[in-house]
Amino acid sequence: MNFNTRFSLILTAALLAAGCSSNAEKPTSAAAPSGATPDSCTSSAAEHFKGQAATPELLEQARQQAGASTARILTPDSVVTLEYNGQRLNLNVDDQRMITRVSCG
Repeated sequence: MNFNTRFSLILTAALLAAGCSSNAEKPTSAAAPSGATPDSCTSSAAEHFKGQAATPELLEQARQQAGASTARILTPDSVVTLEYNGQRLNLNVDDQRMITRVSCG
């Protein structure tokens, strides 16, 4: 290998290694939702809807009672996004659209 090839390989390796390092501060703990805010969801306020058939009207009632800004019904075959939204109420239902789980997120 000639000098230019070796130099290029060494320089490339050094640049790649430098690009992998970071001086940014790392958080000491994961950001978790803290106490209730006026617009936050409280799933326990809508737990009594478990076992009932999910309808648009019931979804709206559950959303209001939970203090959520949005709500959605999740069927067993639903494709959902994984981002956490502390202001969203989730109603999980079975194949007969009976509510099986109430959660926020």
